[in-house]
Amino acid sequence: MSDAHHNSESSFGCACVQMTSGPDPARNLAEALELGQSATAARADFLTYPEAVDLLDPDAERVKAYARPLEQHEFVLGMRQLAARQKQWILIGSVTARSASGEIVNRSVLIGPTGAVLATYDKIHLFDAPANRDNPVPESVLYRAGGTARVFSLPWTTIGLSICYDLRFPLLFRALTHHGAKVLCVPAAFLQSTGEAHWHTLLRARAIENGCYVIAPAQCGVPHAGRKNYGHSLIVDPWGRVLADAGDQPGVVSAAIDLAVLDTARTALPCLVHERTFSMHTPNTAEAALNAHA
Repeated sequence: MSDAHHNSESSFGCACVQMTSGPDPARNLAEALELGQSATAARADFLTYPEAVDLLDPDAERVKAYARPLEQHEFVLGMRQLAARQKQWILIGSVTARSASGEIVNRSVLIGPTGAVLATYDKIHLFDAPANRDNPVPESVLYRAGGTARVFSLPWTTIGLSICYDLRFPLLFRALTHHGAKVLCVPAAFLQSTGEAHWHTLLRARAIENGCYVIAPAQCGVPHAGRKNYGHSLIVDPWGRVLADAGDQPGVVSAAIDLAVLDTARTALPCLVHERTFSMHTPNTAEAALNAHA
């Protein structure tokens, strides 16, 4: 594990906290604070947590009753205190929150080193795969989908925000990149089955195709009966190289984000400036029949 602390204006240290959050918010907060105060986490300039870090509960009614505005959210308040105490940037991958209009949202929260909430992002692509034992409630039953993508400038670089299922929609990440993102954040709670199939591949693809670093803190283990999370929080560089992998147990991994590597990758493979617009020709029925008999 590398020392996460930055040593120049072109690099900074990042850490991913990997957890097994469950139906007990108080326990989840205690674990988040304990891991966040570990030596590796405390050295990082930018500390990141997974999706649903405050609560993973299969009971939809309990989730609805738990949701609250950020200013009243005990988990967010705890993380704000941690950020101020350790003087670091913290990304809460997501919490179950209530919007200003009272709707429940799956919301990322970015906290600055003074403890102030500086940016939020509501998950755009809700996981509405067919309900099964692993995923009993489609997300749209609980949450209102977000409609606005978000980038934010840290002292060292610009990050693009996303959450979990967003990973499967590459146009979102291209838009974030074209709006200045050099680091893509993908906090997640991937299931074991889909994680084994796609997690590493998709994260490496988003890094390579956009010439970006990818930081992906994840949930691991069994949060409640019937669900198993994949884990493997990853930090990936713009060449698709995995710099840190947390495996399948709770803990913290870290790596240095070196923006010189990003500049080299984008210079060697200038895909972002070689994009071209194009038209699409789809033969109509008459054209297709004519061509078939030509």
